[in-house]
Amino acid sequence: MGGDDARLRSVVSLAQAMAAAHTPRGCWRAAALGACEALGGSFAALSVWERGPGRLRVLVNAGARAEGEEEFPEDETYPVHQFPEITEFLHERWAGGGEPDAWVETADEPDGPAAAGVRGYGRGYCHQRVTALRRRGRGSCVVAPIVLHGRAWGELYVARPLGEPVFGRRDADFATVLAAVAAAGIVQTERLEEVRKLAFTDPLTGLANRRAVDMRLDEAVERHRADGSVVSLVVCDLNGLKRVNDTQGHAVGDRLLERFGSVLSRCGAMLPGALAARLGGDEFCLLAVGPEADEVVAVATELCDRAAEMELGDGVACGLASTGDPIGPDVSGRRLFRLADAAQYRAKAARSARPVVAGRDNEVIRLADSPPPSPHDRRRLRGNRPEG
Repeated sequence: MGGDDARLRSVVSLAQAMAAAHTPRGCWRAAALGACEALGGSFAALSVWERGPGRLRVLVNAGARAEGEEEFPEDETYPVHQFPEITEFLHERWAGGGEPDAWVETADEPDGPAAAGVRGYGRGYCHQRVTALRRRGRGSCVVAPIVLHGRAWGELYVARPLGEPVFGRRDADFATVLAAVAAAGIVQTERLEEVRKLAFTDPLTGLANRRAVDMRLDEAVERHRADGSVVSLVVCDLNGLKRVNDTQGHAVGDRLLERFGSVLSRCGAMLPGALAARLGGDEFCLLAVGPEADEVVAVATELCDRAAEMELGDGVACGLASTGDPIGPDVSGRRLFRLADAAQYRAKAARSARPVVAGRDNEVIRLADSPPPSPHDRRRLRGNRPEG
Protein backbone atom coordinates (compact mmCIF):
# COMPACT_ATOMS: atom_id res chain seq x y z
CA MET A 1 0.00 0.00 0.00
CA GLY A 2 2.91 2.28 0.79
CA GLY A 3 4.14 1.96 -2.76
CA ASP A 4 0.74 2.94 -4.11
CA ASP A 5 0.65 5.96 -1.80
CA ALA A 6 4.09 7.03 -3.00
CA ARG A 7 3.02 6.75 -6.63
CA LEU A 8 -0.14 8.71 -5.93
CA ARG A 9 1.93 11.46 -4.33
CA SER A 10 4.26 11.48 -7.31
CA VAL A 11 1.31 11.94 -9.68
CA VAL A 12 0.14 14.90 -7.63
CA SER A 13 3.66 16.35 -7.58
CA LEU A 14 3.93 16.00 -11.36
CA ALA A 15 0.62 17.77 -11.91
CA GLN A 16 1.55 20.57 -9.49
CA ALA A 17 4.99 21.08 -11.04
CA MET A 18 3.55 21.35 -14.55
CA ALA A 19 0.81 23.72 -13.36
CA ALA A 20 3.49 25.97 -11.82
CA ALA A 21 5.51 26.15 -15.04
CA HIS A 22 5.14 29.48 -16.83
CA THR A 23 6.76 28.61 -20.17
CA PRO A 24 6.62 25.65 -22.58
CA ARG A 25 10.22 24.75 -21.72
CA GLY A 26 9.41 24.83 -18.03
CA CYS A 27 6.42 22.59 -18.66
CA TRP A 28 8.47 20.08 -20.67
CA ARG A 29 11.20 19.98 -18.04
CA ALA A 30 8.68 19.52 -15.21
CA ALA A 31 7.04 16.63 -17.10
CA ALA A 32 10.33 14.85 -17.72
CA LEU A 33 11.74 15.33 -14.22
CA GLY A 34 8.46 14.44 -12.54
CA ALA A 35 8.09 11.21 -14.51
CA CYS A 36 11.74 10.35 -13.94
CA GLU A 37 11.35 10.68 -10.17
CA ALA A 38 8.00 8.89 -10.11
CA LEU A 39 9.40 5.87 -11.96
CA GLY A 40 12.71 5.76 -10.13
CA GLY A 41 14.66 6.52 -13.28
CA SER A 42 17.91 8.38 -13.76
CA PHE A 43 17.08 10.09 -17.07
CA ALA A 44 13.95 11.21 -18.91
CA ALA A 45 13.12 12.85 -22.21
CA LEU A 46 10.03 14.38 -23.74
CA SER A 47 9.66 14.26 -27.52
CA VAL A 48 7.07 15.55 -29.97
CA TRP A 49 6.01 13.89 -33.21
CA GLU A 50 6.46 16.17 -36.20
CA ARG A 51 4.09 14.70 -38.76
CA GLY A 52 5.39 16.56 -41.81
CA PRO A 53 8.99 15.31 -41.77
CA GLY A 54 7.94 12.07 -40.03
CA ARG A 55 10.26 12.33 -37.05
CA LEU A 56 10.41 12.56 -33.28
CA ARG A 57 12.01 15.78 -32.06
CA VAL A 58 13.41 15.81 -28.54
CA LEU A 59 12.15 18.80 -26.57
CA VAL A 60 14.02 18.21 -23.31
CA ASN A 61 16.55 15.81 -21.80
CA ALA A 62 16.37 15.77 -18.00
CA GLY A 63 18.29 14.01 -15.25
CA ALA A 64 21.64 12.25 -15.73
CA ARG A 65 22.42 13.19 -19.32
CA ALA A 66 24.97 11.23 -21.33
CA GLU A 67 27.78 12.90 -23.22
CA GLY A 68 26.42 14.99 -26.08
CA GLU A 69 22.87 15.18 -24.68
CA GLU A 70 21.72 18.78 -24.23
CA GLU A 71 18.94 19.79 -21.86
CA PHE A 72 17.04 21.64 -24.60
CA PRO A 73 18.51 20.33 -27.87
CA GLU A 74 18.07 22.36 -31.01
CA ASP A 75 18.23 19.53 -33.53
CA GLU A 76 17.99 16.11 -31.82
CA THR A 77 15.55 14.23 -34.02
CA TYR A 78 14.86 10.60 -34.90
CA PRO A 79 13.07 9.32 -38.03
CA VAL A 80 9.93 7.50 -36.96
CA HIS A 81 10.60 4.60 -39.34
CA GLN A 82 13.60 3.66 -37.19
CA PHE A 83 11.25 2.81 -34.33
CA PRO A 84 8.77 0.18 -35.52
CA GLU A 85 7.31 -0.19 -32.03
CA ILE A 86 5.80 3.31 -32.20
CA THR A 87 4.67 3.40 -35.81
CA GLU A 88 1.32 1.81 -34.99
CA PHE A 89 0.39 4.22 -32.23
CA LEU A 90 1.55 7.28 -34.17
CA HIS A 91 -0.77 6.53 -37.06
CA GLU A 92 -3.84 5.64 -35.02
CA ARG A 93 -6.47 7.97 -33.63
CA TRP A 94 -7.03 7.28 -29.95
CA ALA A 95 -10.49 8.79 -29.54
CA GLY A 96 -12.76 7.35 -26.90
CA GLY A 97 -10.78 4.14 -26.59
CA GLY A 98 -8.52 4.97 -23.67
CA GLU A 99 -4.80 5.75 -23.74
CA PRO A 100 -2.28 3.62 -25.70
CA ASP A 101 -0.13 1.39 -23.52
CA ALA A 102 3.47 2.12 -22.63
CA TRP A 103 6.20 -0.44 -23.31
CA VAL A 104 9.65 -1.40 -22.04
CA GLU A 105 12.98 -1.98 -23.76
CA THR A 106 16.12 -3.40 -22.16
CA ALA A 107 19.76 -3.33 -23.18
CA ASP A 108 19.84 -7.15 -23.25
CA GLU A 109 19.43 -9.17 -26.44
CA PRO A 110 15.81 -10.03 -27.28
CA ASP A 111 16.23 -13.58 -26.03
CA GLY A 112 18.39 -12.63 -23.02
CA PRO A 113 17.38 -13.49 -19.46
CA ALA A 114 16.37 -9.94 -18.52
CA ALA A 115 13.89 -9.81 -21.36
CA ALA A 116 11.55 -12.45 -20.03
CA GLY A 117 8.22 -11.00 -19.03
CA VAL A 118 9.41 -7.43 -19.66
CA ARG A 119 9.51 -6.53 -23.34
CA GLY A 120 6.84 -6.68 -25.97
CA TYR A 121 3.70 -5.22 -24.44
CA GLY A 122 2.18 -5.20 -27.91
CA ARG A 123 5.16 -3.37 -29.47
CA GLY A 124 8.08 -5.71 -29.93
CA TYR A 125 11.83 -5.33 -30.02
CA CYS A 126 13.43 -2.16 -31.34
CA HIS A 127 17.09 -2.54 -32.28
CA GLN A 128 17.70 1.22 -32.54
CA ARG A 129 16.33 1.88 -29.06
CA VAL A 130 18.37 -0.94 -27.54
CA THR A 131 21.54 0.21 -29.28
CA ALA A 132 20.99 3.70 -27.88
CA LEU A 133 20.53 2.28 -24.37
CA ARG A 134 23.84 0.45 -24.52
CA ARG A 135 25.72 3.39 -25.99
CA ARG A 136 24.57 5.66 -23.18
CA GLY A 137 25.13 3.23 -20.34
CA ARG A 138 21.46 2.61 -19.65
CA GLY A 139 19.96 -0.75 -18.83
CA SER A 140 16.27 -0.28 -19.57
CA CYS A 141 13.71 2.30 -20.56
CA VAL A 142 9.96 2.70 -20.48
CA VAL A 143 8.27 4.60 -23.31
CA ALA A 144 4.78 6.07 -22.88
CA PRO A 145 2.87 7.63 -25.80
CA ILE A 146 1.42 11.08 -25.13
CA VAL A 147 -1.99 11.77 -26.68
CA LEU A 148 -3.51 15.25 -27.07
CA HIS A 149 -6.99 15.93 -28.42
CA GLY A 150 -7.36 12.29 -29.43
CA ARG A 151 -4.18 12.20 -31.52
CA ALA A 152 -0.64 11.04 -30.92
CA TRP A 153 1.45 14.04 -29.81
CA GLY A 154 4.77 12.44 -28.83
CA GLU A 155 6.32 10.29 -26.16
CA LEU A 156 7.61 10.28 -22.61
CA TYR A 157 10.83 8.28 -22.17
CA VAL A 158 12.35 7.28 -18.81
CA ALA A 159 15.53 5.22 -18.42
CA ARG A 160 17.52 3.49 -15.67
CA PRO A 161 21.28 2.88 -15.72
CA LEU A 162 22.94 -0.48 -16.27
CA GLY A 163 22.94 -2.54 -13.09
CA GLU A 164 19.65 -1.14 -11.83
CA PRO A 165 16.47 -3.28 -11.85
CA VAL A 166 14.84 -3.18 -15.27
CA PHE A 167 11.38 -1.73 -15.69
CA GLY A 168 8.48 -4.16 -15.52
CA ARG A 169 4.83 -4.28 -16.49
CA ARG A 170 3.71 -2.36 -13.40
CA ASP A 171 6.13 0.42 -14.33
CA ALA A 172 4.77 0.51 -17.86
CA ASP A 173 1.20 0.76 -16.60
CA PHE A 174 2.20 3.59 -14.28
CA ALA A 175 4.06 5.35 -17.10
CA THR A 176 0.79 5.37 -19.07
CA VAL A 177 -0.85 7.24 -16.18
CA LEU A 178 2.04 9.71 -15.98
CA ALA A 179 1.83 10.34 -19.72
CA ALA A 180 -1.86 11.19 -19.37
CA VAL A 181 -1.07 13.65 -16.56
CA ALA A 182 1.72 15.16 -18.68
CA ALA A 183 -0.69 15.52 -21.62
CA ALA A 184 -3.13 17.50 -19.47
CA GLY A 185 -0.31 19.80 -18.35
CA ILE A 186 0.89 20.32 -21.91
CA VAL A 187 -2.61 21.27 -23.07
CA GLN A 188 -2.91 23.81 -20.26
CA THR A 189 0.49 25.31 -21.09
CA GLU A 190 -0.38 25.58 -24.78
CA ARG A 191 -3.58 27.45 -23.90
CA LEU A 192 -1.71 29.83 -21.60
CA GLU A 193 0.90 30.40 -24.30
CA GLU A 194 -1.84 31.27 -26.78
CA VAL A 195 -3.37 33.75 -24.32
CA ARG A 196 0.08 35.24 -23.69
CA LYS A 197 0.66 35.56 -27.41
CA LEU A 198 -2.66 37.37 -27.87
CA ALA A 199 -1.83 39.70 -24.99
CA PHE A 200 1.49 40.78 -26.52
CA THR A 201 0.66 40.71 -30.24
CA ASP A 202 -0.90 43.29 -32.53
CA PRO A 203 -3.77 41.41 -34.23
CA LEU A 204 -3.58 43.28 -37.54
CA THR A 205 0.14 43.04 -38.33
CA GLY A 206 1.22 40.11 -36.16
CA LEU A 207 4.00 42.28 -34.70
CA ALA A 208 4.53 42.83 -30.99
CA ASN A 209 2.26 45.42 -29.35
CA ARG A 210 2.91 48.33 -26.97
CA ARG A 211 2.63 46.10 -23.91
CA ALA A 212 5.39 43.84 -25.23
CA VAL A 213 7.60 46.83 -26.05
CA ASP A 214 7.20 48.32 -22.57
CA MET A 215 8.17 45.04 -20.96
CA ARG A 216 11.13 44.40 -23.25
CA LEU A 217 12.35 48.00 -22.96
CA ASP A 218 12.40 47.83 -19.17
CA GLU A 219 14.43 44.63 -19.37
CA ALA A 220 16.78 46.19 -21.92
CA VAL A 221 17.45 49.25 -19.75
CA GLU A 222 18.20 47.01 -16.77
CA ARG A 223 20.67 45.10 -18.91
CA HIS A 224 22.26 48.38 -20.02
CA ARG A 225 22.71 49.40 -16.41
CA ALA A 226 24.18 46.02 -15.54
CA ASP A 227 26.67 45.49 -18.37
CA GLY A 228 26.56 48.54 -20.60
CA SER A 229 24.74 46.86 -23.49
CA VAL A 230 23.67 49.39 -26.12
CA VAL A 231 19.89 49.87 -26.23
CA SER A 232 18.43 51.54 -29.31
CA LEU A 233 14.85 52.48 -30.06
CA VAL A 234 13.52 53.46 -33.47
CA VAL A 235 10.07 55.08 -33.54
CA CYS A 236 8.29 55.37 -36.89
CA ASP A 237 5.21 57.29 -37.97
CA LEU A 238 3.70 56.00 -41.19
CA ASN A 239 2.94 58.95 -43.47
CA GLY A 240 -0.25 59.15 -45.49
CA LEU A 241 -2.40 56.64 -43.60
CA LYS A 242 -5.24 59.13 -43.01
CA ARG A 243 -5.30 60.07 -46.68
CA VAL A 244 -5.46 56.41 -47.71
CA ASN A 245 -8.26 55.77 -45.21
CA ASP A 246 -10.24 58.80 -46.40
CA THR A 247 -9.84 58.21 -50.13
CA GLN A 248 -9.60 54.43 -50.47
CA GLY A 249 -11.20 53.09 -47.32
CA HIS A 250 -9.95 51.51 -44.12
CA ALA A 251 -9.50 48.09 -45.70
CA VAL A 252 -6.83 49.59 -47.94
CA GLY A 253 -5.42 51.47 -44.95
CA ASP A 254 -5.14 48.17 -43.08
CA ARG A 255 -3.30 46.72 -46.05
CA LEU A 256 -0.82 49.62 -45.86
CA LEU A 257 -0.26 48.93 -42.17
CA GLU A 258 0.29 45.24 -42.85
CA ARG A 259 2.75 45.92 -45.65
CA PHE A 260 4.77 48.35 -43.59
CA GLY A 261 4.72 45.86 -40.72
CA SER A 262 6.34 43.32 -43.06
CA VAL A 263 8.97 45.86 -44.14
CA LEU A 264 9.72 46.70 -40.51
CA SER A 265 10.01 43.01 -39.63
CA ARG A 266 12.44 42.35 -42.50
CA CYS A 267 14.61 45.30 -41.53
CA GLY A 268 14.49 44.30 -37.88
CA ALA A 269 15.84 40.87 -38.81
CA MET A 270 19.13 42.60 -39.72
CA LEU A 271 19.60 43.33 -36.00
CA PRO A 272 19.91 40.10 -33.98
CA GLY A 273 17.14 39.78 -31.41
CA ALA A 274 15.44 43.06 -32.35
CA LEU A 275 11.75 43.46 -31.52
CA ALA A 276 9.49 44.92 -34.22
CA ALA A 277 6.22 46.32 -32.92
CA ARG A 278 3.15 48.35 -33.76
CA LEU A 279 2.45 50.84 -30.99
CA GLY A 280 -1.01 51.65 -32.34
CA GLY A 281 -2.56 53.53 -35.23
CA ASP A 282 0.21 54.60 -37.60
CA GLU A 283 3.06 54.35 -35.05
CA PHE A 284 5.59 51.52 -35.08
CA CYS A 285 8.92 50.90 -33.40
CA LEU A 286 12.02 48.75 -33.47
CA LEU A 287 13.88 47.88 -30.25
CA ALA A 288 17.44 46.54 -30.46
CA VAL A 289 19.77 45.48 -27.65
CA GLY A 290 23.44 44.89 -28.39
CA PRO A 291 24.19 46.33 -31.84
CA GLU A 292 26.08 49.61 -31.95
CA ALA A 293 24.16 52.79 -32.62
CA ASP A 294 25.60 53.18 -36.13
CA GLU A 295 24.32 49.69 -37.07
CA VAL A 296 20.83 50.64 -35.96
CA VAL A 297 21.01 53.96 -37.83
CA ALA A 298 21.97 52.06 -40.99
CA VAL A 299 18.97 49.73 -40.59
CA ALA A 300 16.66 52.67 -39.88
CA THR A 301 17.94 54.35 -43.04
CA GLU A 302 17.14 51.26 -45.09
CA LEU A 303 13.72 51.14 -43.45
CA CYS A 304 13.06 54.69 -44.66
CA ASP A 305 14.20 53.78 -48.16
CA ARG A 306 12.01 50.70 -48.36
CA ALA A 307 8.99 52.53 -46.95
CA ALA A 308 9.40 55.23 -49.61
CA GLU A 309 9.18 52.56 -52.29
CA MET A 310 5.84 51.16 -51.09
CA GLU A 311 2.94 51.61 -53.46
CA LEU A 312 0.64 52.98 -50.77
CA GLY A 313 1.32 55.80 -48.33
CA ASP A 314 3.99 58.50 -48.33
CA GLY A 315 6.94 56.80 -46.68
CA VAL A 316 7.75 57.03 -43.00
CA ALA A 317 9.05 59.58 -40.48
CA CYS A 318 11.70 57.88 -38.41
CA GLY A 319 13.36 58.90 -35.13
CA LEU A 320 16.05 57.05 -33.22
CA ALA A 321 17.49 57.20 -29.72
CA SER A 322 20.35 55.03 -28.53
CA THR A 323 22.41 54.72 -25.37
CA GLY A 324 25.36 54.51 -27.76
CA ASP A 325 24.92 58.22 -28.53
CA PRO A 326 25.38 61.25 -26.22
CA ILE A 327 21.84 61.41 -24.83
CA GLY A 328 22.82 62.08 -21.22
CA PRO A 329 23.46 59.89 -18.17
CA ASP A 330 19.82 59.60 -17.07
CA VAL A 331 18.78 56.54 -19.06
CA SER A 332 15.31 55.07 -18.56
CA GLY A 333 12.78 53.39 -20.78
CA ARG A 334 10.52 56.45 -20.62
CA ARG A 335 13.32 58.86 -21.50
CA LEU A 336 14.50 56.71 -24.40
CA PHE A 337 10.94 56.65 -25.73
CA ARG A 338 10.60 60.41 -25.39
CA LEU A 339 13.88 60.97 -27.20
CA ALA A 340 13.03 58.61 -30.07
CA ASP A 341 9.55 60.07 -30.37
CA ALA A 342 10.88 63.63 -30.35
CA ALA A 343 13.34 62.66 -33.09
CA GLN A 344 10.50 61.16 -35.10
CA TYR A 345 8.44 64.31 -34.57
CA ARG A 346 11.41 66.35 -35.85
CA ALA A 347 11.77 64.07 -38.90
CA LYS A 348 8.07 64.42 -39.69
CA ALA A 349 8.13 68.22 -39.36
CA ALA A 350 11.16 68.44 -41.65
CA ARG A 351 9.75 65.83 -44.08
CA SER A 352 13.09 64.07 -43.72
CA ALA A 353 13.73 61.04 -45.91
CA ARG A 354 16.31 59.84 -43.38
CA PRO A 355 16.06 59.04 -39.67
CA VAL A 356 16.69 61.83 -37.18
CA VAL A 357 18.95 60.65 -34.35
CA ALA A 358 18.76 61.97 -30.80
CA GLY A 359 22.14 63.07 -29.48
CA ARG A 360 23.28 63.98 -32.96
CA ASP A 361 20.84 66.86 -33.04
CA ASN A 362 20.74 68.93 -29.84
CA GLU A 363 17.34 70.31 -30.78
CA VAL A 364 15.90 66.80 -30.36
CA ILE A 365 17.28 66.55 -26.83
CA ARG A 366 15.74 69.90 -25.90
CA LEU A 367 12.43 68.94 -27.49
CA ALA A 368 12.29 65.67 -25.59
CA ASP A 369 13.29 67.16 -22.22
CA SER A 370 11.03 70.20 -22.28
CA PRO A 371 7.35 70.32 -21.30
CA PRO A 372 4.70 69.83 -22.53
CA PRO A 373 4.82 66.02 -23.02
CA SER A 374 6.08 64.61 -26.30
CA PRO A 375 3.63 63.79 -29.10
CA HIS A 376 3.81 60.11 -28.07
CA ASP A 377 2.64 60.97 -24.56
CA ARG A 378 -0.16 63.18 -25.90
CA ARG A 379 -1.45 60.59 -28.33
CA ARG A 380 -2.89 57.27 -27.37
CA LEU A 381 -3.39 55.64 -30.71
CA ARG A 382 -5.99 52.94 -30.97
CA GLY A 383 -7.00 50.90 -34.01
CA ASN A 384 -6.45 52.16 -37.53
CA ARG A 385 -7.26 55.85 -36.89
CA PRO A 386 -4.85 58.12 -35.01
CA GLU A 387 -6.65 60.15 -32.39
CA GLY A 388 -6.64 63.93 -32.74
